Amino acid sequence: MKKLSTILAVILSLLFVLAACAPAAAPSAPADTAQQPEAAQGFKVGLLVSGPTNDSGWNAVAYQGLQAAIADLGVSGDCVENVSAQAQEEVLRNFANQGYDMIIAHGYEFNDAVTKVAKDFPNIKFVVTSSSVAVEPNLAALEVSNKEAGFIGGVLAGAFTETNKIAYIGGEEMPPITDAADGFVAGSRLVNEAVEPQDTLIGSWDDVAKAKEVAISYIENGCDVVLGNANQAGLGVIEGAKEKGKTAIGFAGDQAEVAPETVVASSKYDLSVGIKFVINEALQGTFEAKYYLLATKEGATGVLWNEALKPSLDPAKVQLVEDTIQAIVNGEIDVEALIAAVQR
Repeated sequence: MKKLSTILAVILSLLFVLAACAPAAAPSAPADTAQQPEAAQGFKVGLLVSGPTNDSGWNAVAYQGLQAAIADLGVSGDCVENVSAQAQEEVLRNFANQGYDMIIAHGYEFNDAVTKVAKDFPNIKFVVTSSSVAVEPNLAALEVSNKEAGFIGGVLAGAFTETNKIAYIGGEEMPPITDAADGFVAGSRLVNEAVEPQDTLIGSWDDVAKAKEVAISYIENGCDVVLGNANQAGLGVIEGAKEKGKTAIGFAGDQAEVAPETVVASSKYDLSVGIKFVINEALQGTFEAKYYLLATKEGATGVLWNEALKPSLDPAKVQLVEDTIQAIVNGEIDVEALIAAVQR
């Protein structure tokens, strides 16, 4: 690994080269949601998640987003957790038939069911997260950038590895998971040109034992930093790192609480910003059936440090991570361009 004091200079010089081949601008970001319209009274929101809301990760951030909307916007809301693929359509229709004003399905895996059900209830607003599928007149897509969340996870792993071997362990094969994996590789290589990032998918969202087994296998082959992006199964990655005395990077929620001595930081995926935005759009009468994208500039992605461990971390590495994230916010780092430039 290069000396940390020289890495940022290398980053900036690289970015000037990449700027010329940057992709087209992403869809416009959501605006401020501070105003509370009177229409919030009686407005009901239904949320579906595929796993438990206490997973300290993917499903938890959606539930926390709903709770933030209830507290900050004055709406009411309910959540159904552990919704299987077979039950998706039934739960969606139950919410619709009970008069909910907006139904939010959390995850790309709900695409087909939401698209089908939304057609039958044109006066209800539907939102599917981690997706780009939007269908007139009432189905919107809301994505917190998986590429940027994965990229920041890679920045953390690349900064804190000592062996220069790191691993990303994802759930099932779908764009949100593979996009984050691509970001992980690009982010790690940006801050550490000597790093050897590896990634794999376990094909499950809830097989904690398998995720732990895969994490331990990577660790036994020299990886000293691992990141799990597999919903509940991701907890197994942290368990593996804890058992072997290695470092884990959390994903989505603040996962330091899962293993306080193991998780140095988590790559943030804050869905509350987006959930409050789409609800507020509906309350204001400006909701559109379109693709909404949020990322680091909007505060939806970033770093959640393990505050108990942070004072003991190498301050140069902490500064490297924070400077890199600030460069993303300032537009000095184009994550899309860096991902496109990475050779896999």
